[in-house]
Amino acid sequence: MHFETINPADATRPAQALCAQTGPDFFFPEPGSSVREAKRICALCELRRACLDYALTNDERFGVWGGLSEKERLALRRVSG
Repeated sequence: MHFETINPADATRPAQALCAQTGPDFFFPEPGSSVREAKRICALCELRRACLDYALTNDERFGVWGGLSEKERLALRRVSG
């Protein structure tokens, strides 16, 4: 597994979040790439729900947030909205 530090300028992710301790490539993969590793990391993170709430509130359109991909968040918004 590939680990690196996220840019400190990324203030949207608290330091205790697991994504802040891994590389952004997991959470913002190239189109068509797997998000499996990002979802696995999110599943272990105690801030997962807060991250998902943030993404839904701020209409994040890219990346994995709170364990959900862009398409999954869009589907959730459609069901909730």
